[in-house]
Amino acid sequence: MRIIGIDPGIRVTGFGVLEKSKKLSVLSYGTISPPVQKSMAERLKYLYTDAMEIIEKYKPDLLAIESTFHQKNVKSALILGQAKGSILLAAANSNIPCKEFAPRKVKAVVVGNGSATKEQVQYMIQRILNLNSLPKQFDVSDALAIAYCGLTNMEYRV
Repeated sequence: MRIIGIDPGIRVTGFGVLEKSKKLSVLSYGTISPPVQKSMAERLKYLYTDAMEIIEKYKPDLLAIESTFHQKNVKSALILGQAKGSILLAAANSNIPCKEFAPRKVKAVVVGNGSATKEQVQYMIQRILNLNSLPKQFDVSDALAIAYCGLTNMEYRV
């Protein structure tokens, strides 16, 4: 089972690729950062293109993505939704099933507490995945946590 986890954003999108065969392995992680000086359409295309490259390279069984949460700023929520849509379109065009997870669900799976801080998620994801060091950006640790949440949810169905 191979899963890509995505923490969507228009400035920085985190991704993490996990595989579980006999043991759990981290295949890759990082960020996609569309150039801020580009138009919104070009930034969304950049996200889509990079997501397609990651999907083609790792050929996941599932793409797990953070669901949109309520935001006070409507404009920010709309922009985040557009970024998320670009990623979902890449998965759909690659015939990869997608599963959305609420931030509280991800935190509960990784930390055991749906109200956990980003630092707690980062710390636990390092321990769970046996990483030598903490991922430097919360976008990356969140994406790995989303992938892990997707993996644990898939295991319960098998």
